[in-house]
Amino acid sequence: MKFLDYEAYKPMAIKEMNRVAEEARRRWPLLGIAIVHRLGHLEVGDISVAIAVSSEHRKEAFEAGRHAIDSLKQTVPIWKKEVWDAGEAWIGSERREGKA
Repeated sequence: MKFLDYEAYKPMAIKEMNRVAEEARRRWPLLGIAIVHRLGHLEVGDISVAIAVSSEHRKEAFEAGRHAIDSLKQTVPIWKKEVWDAGEAWIGSERREGKA
């Protein structure tokens, strides 16, 4: 792979990331949670998403973080294009196409 390009419908992506964070706050006793996803051109190996979770106990923080990344990948409208020497492909939109 040569590089990645991320695109999003920003208003909906921000709204959905906030929903994911609020859901985590409801399910676990968190002190805080922050979710950030980069957009645009990224080199292979660059960090694309960061989720920081704090709680009094690490078990809850890890569970909430796992839930947040899994939910983000399923529901947040962010699309990744993988580019190789031989071509390119959009990844992630195939799961969302069938959603109503």
